[in-house]
Amino acid sequence: MEKLDLKKHYRSLYSAPRGTFAIVDVPPLSYVQLDGEGNPNSAETYRTGVGWLYSVSYALKFAARAELGRDYVVGPLEALWWADDMSSFETRRKDDWRWTIMILQPDFVTAELFAGALDKACRKLGAPHPGLRFAPLDEGLSVQTLHVGSYDDEGPTLARLHQEFLPANGLEETGHHHEIYLSDPRKVAPEKLKTILRQPVRRSETKK
Repeated sequence: MEKLDLKKHYRSLYSAPRGTFAIVDVPPLSYVQLDGEGNPNSAETYRTGVGWLYSVSYALKFAARAELGRDYVVGPLEALWWADDMSSFETRRKDDWRWTIMILQPDFVTAELFAGALDKACRKLGAPHPGLRFAPLDEGLSVQTLHVGSYDDEGPTLARLHQEFLPANGLEETGHHHEIYLSDPRKVAPEKLKTILRQPVRRSETKK
């Protein structure tokens, strides 16, 4: 049985240049998602939420293999981030953050398959985590770059993206800041962590 690797299938979305920014067109994709708020380093909902995402995602993988004859590699953890004052990301005021953590699913995963996987996860973990869902995300035109290093060192890159690259290229931000975690922080030193930073955008009216 051939195993689909989503990072290779969507290669342009899961790779990015380091030190510069690339413009990509992201198609509508579906994710297992969960919302929360607060410092991800200390928020219990973040820690338990990640566990739920992986439990359901692996249950989906096994269900797809058993019921559809399709196999795939479970994708990396991703997250959308926002706040009432977006400068809190540059200054790292993490208690002000809101987030949606998520894991990409292949296009053959259905709502029915998700319902069965969620039921299986509930038998293992108990009552489902509030807000856990299978939902689409349509980001469209986006700008992304590869950050290598600690998550807390992202500030200067984000400032350069929003204050320099977007205005210089006639772009305005639309959706939430998106991060894709290519490295496992439990196994990789902070200075070697690889994270794709993505920002959905649109062409500004003056540049159309």
